[in-house]
Amino acid sequence: MAKDLETLTLKELKDLRKDIDSAIASFHDREKAKAKAVLEATAKEMGFSLDEIIGKKSRRVKPVAKYRNPENPTETWSGRGRRPRWLEEALSKGASLEDFAIA
Repeated sequence: MAKDLETLTLKELKDLRKDIDSAIASFHDREKAKAKAVLEATAKEMGFSLDEIIGKKSRRVKPVAKYRNPENPTETWSGRGRRPRWLEEALSKGASLEDFAIA
């Protein structure tokens, strides 16, 4: 086999490496799928779903907007972090925070 590799061009070797890497990744994906199927079947036999056992990872939820710019309704603020420039400008002109609250 080593002699066969020595006769290949650099492009052929790189193509071969690409094919091997793809085959390895595909193999791992198939093995994971088999393992997941076994675990799901075992969980089902015991009256659970796999998600109930291992739990789902929660994703961060974007905070709900509490304040809206009446001049541009697409500009909102959740009340967290720095106040947006449009809100700071309006407050400096005498407006109150409640004027911008979303009902």
